[in-house]
Amino acid sequence: MIRRMSRLVDHVADALIPKDRAAVDQLRATLSALRSPEPWTPGRTQDIALRVGPFIERAHTRPGDDHGPDLIAVTLVHPNTPHAAYAFRYSSEGWLRCETATILGVWNPAYTPLTHAAAGLDLPDDTGMTPAHYALYVEARKRDDSLGGFTLLRLGPYTQTRHAQKDHDQLTAALDGKETTFLPGFRVSVRYAPFDVSVHQLFVDPYAADTVTALEAVRAV
Repeated sequence: MIRRMSRLVDHVADALIPKDRAAVDQLRATLSALRSPEPWTPGRTQDIALRVGPFIERAHTRPGDDHGPDLIAVTLVHPNTPHAAYAFRYSSEGWLRCETATILGVWNPAYTPLTHAAAGLDLPDDTGMTPAHYALYVEARKRDDSLGGFTLLRLGPYTQTRHAQKDHDQLTAALDGKETTFLPGFRVSVRYAPFDVSVHQLFVDPYAADTVTALEAVRAV
């Protein structure tokens, strides 16, 4: 079907005046990208293209989660990121679980006409993907450059990036200037990582506790 359409586009292009050729060239590029998408494999950091209903959307990939290679965490972004004139049409969906089998391939700007943004639409409330839960880890590493260390505090799960970012900023501010004195002999830092459901009992619920208070509590133990 795509090949027949490509031949039709080529035939029509021969009869167009120059000012219309840009649109035809865009359509030709889109059809070519659909016919031969650049393969994506787990571990690659490029943005990906995936289907959301009848549309194709651009997504940033996130670190893999606890469900293995069949599911990754992504966040949907405007196709013209980072120079999106209509980014306000895209709501913040946070991290989402994406089945790798649904990924078309590496994002190609030629897919842009097939996005919600190109149609002047918001992303749908139901993207077909469930929230990907993430966590914050406060870790203590020995200052002698050895591999010794341990996790002081686990906070999670978070379902929205803005919530995790807020707590990350609060914890970082609380540790500012005290990274090497908070726990003698160790350097303390905060990092994002997947929420490991297999050890959920080790996590502090970030929506039910003050994160800075929780950090001070673990030092007192």
